[in-house]
Amino acid sequence: MPAINVNPTRQELTRLKGRLRTSVRGHKLLKDKRDELMKQFMDVVRENRALRQKVERELLRAYASFTVASAVMSPEMLEQSLLYPKQSVELDMSFQNVMSVNVPEYHFKTRSSDAGEIYPYGFATTSGELDDAVNALSGVFQDMLRLAQIEKTSQLLAEEIEKTRRRVNALEYVKIPQMQEAIKYITMKLDENERASTIRLMKVKDMILKQAIEEKREETANAVKTFGGSDEGTGEV
Repeated sequence: MPAINVNPTRQELTRLKGRLRTSVRGHKLLKDKRDELMKQFMDVVRENRALRQKVERELLRAYASFTVASAVMSPEMLEQSLLYPKQSVELDMSFQNVMSVNVPEYHFKTRSSDAGEIYPYGFATTSGELDDAVNALSGVFQDMLRLAQIEKTSQLLAEEIEKTRRRVNALEYVKIPQMQEAIKYITMKLDENERASTIRLMKVKDMILKQAIEEKREETANAVKTFGGSDEGTGEV
């Protein structure tokens, strides 16, 4: 018996064969999608690794400069220097479709294109290390934004890969074998019914043939008796 309950009819057999063809095509498409997603995912992971190392180096350099600036400047002067920023940033987000996965894309632009606007203080009362720290943080900002985008993309791709892999396995190891087993079962039952019908027809034919032979024999016997009786009567007369 198959794992699923089916009626052994030709209509059910035709329906299952259609579902099987659709499932096989879907399985192939899902496998191609999974392979392409894996390729995209590996590219994103490599870029993520390289960009993360770059961001960590830039942040370490910025933190080192800021630590030196904190040592040579008083806390009050450092806080006052960074209290009112001059530059502002606008961040926009859009989506890109990667193999039916909507991944985010971050875009930002500054209010002013002047590079000197990143320093919200005068240079007379601050140290050069603070300038280096602010400059390093400004430079690493785009890389940090790109890193956030890539990490979110890798997370979404990994989730989609897992979903696709589970669907592929469900089709390959559960659905398709069940339908193949059901088709084989229905085919065997139909063949068995056809053989049984053929045997019944042959038996009926044999019975009809035997009955016809018996009737023919009876007719022949009756005819012989009739002709024999007539001959005897003629002899007596």
